[in-house]
This record gives sequence, structure tokens and C-alpha cells, in this order.
Amino acid sequence: MSRITIQTVDTVHADAKERLEVAQKNNGFLPNLIGVLANAPTALETYQVVGAINARTGLSGAEREVIQITAATLNGCGFCVAGHTAIARKKLAMPEEAIQALRNTQALSDPKLNALALFTVAVMENKGEVSDTELNDFLAAGYTQANALEVVLGVSLATLCNYANNLAKTPINEELQAYA
Repeated sequence: MSRITIQTVDTVHADAKERLEVAQKNNGFLPNLIGVLANAPTALETYQVVGAINARTGLSGAEREVIQITAATLNGCGFCVAGHTAIARKKLAMPEEAIQALRNTQALSDPKLNALALFTVAVMENKGEVSDTELNDFLAAGYTQANALEVVLGVSLATLCNYANNLAKTPINEELQAYA
């Protein structure tokens, strides 16, 4: 049971109603995270706007999911692990081996994606203050300085969602249970 009300299209404040309607239409259901964030319309707006911006980075969908699953795992957010596992499997058809490695914070067999996961962990654990070696290893794997900043962007998006879910104790939607 959520400690913060999970708003619905019928209960939400008018300032967030359209955002909930769009989210429900796009997903085929209303993710409980969206319902929680709707209690603060500006938090919901931030999540959706930053999410759209994050989708425009120089990182591929799979690379963005590496960041999101890594962050959700490190932050202990079961809701986001399930949600991003669903995206990784259904929308991106990422290899199951990679998804399981991310969920268990294990090395990925793809060296470039593994470098991304390791860099994401370093960014999170060091609050951005990664070592020269960690940054150089990331760059040597084929990423750019812009990508390094895009990792920070992805971590910031994940932090909003992960912390909101951890605060609320957001239950995982039935539609996402298979990915939990």
C-alpha cells in the first residue's frame, strides 16, 4: 500500500489531469509512479519533460535503459526496476542476459554497455566526482564527453523516480508484476 495517494484521472487535481490521461493512453494503464507524482503537478511535469529530453540524448534506447536499470537497482527501487525491465524486454528486445546482469549489478558481456554501467555506478557512488581513470575508461569505450553528461542526466531522472517511489512505497502495477 502506498504511503502517498496514487491519483487517478478521476481524482487528480485539474493541473495534472491531462498529463495522467496521456500517460494512461500511452501505456494502456496508469503506472502508479505517475499517480504518485501527480500529487505534485510540478514533479509530474518535471518527470515527463525531463524524460522526453532524456530520450533525445546521443545514447541509444538500450544505453538509456542501462542507466535506468542500474540506477533503480542501486537505489533499491523495485517499481523502476520492473518498469525499465519491461521497456528493455518489450520495446527494445535487449538480451535477457544483459537485463539480468543489470538487475544483479553484474558485468555485462558487451564491453561498451558494461563500461556505461560501470560509469553510471561511479557517477552515483561518487556524486559525479568520478576519478580520471573512470572517466577515461568510459571515453575509451567509445563514449564522448557529451555522453558523460547524458549519464548524469539519466541518473537525475532516475533519482526523481526512484526516490519518489521509495518515499511513497509505490506498489508495482499488476501490468508490471511479471517484470518485478
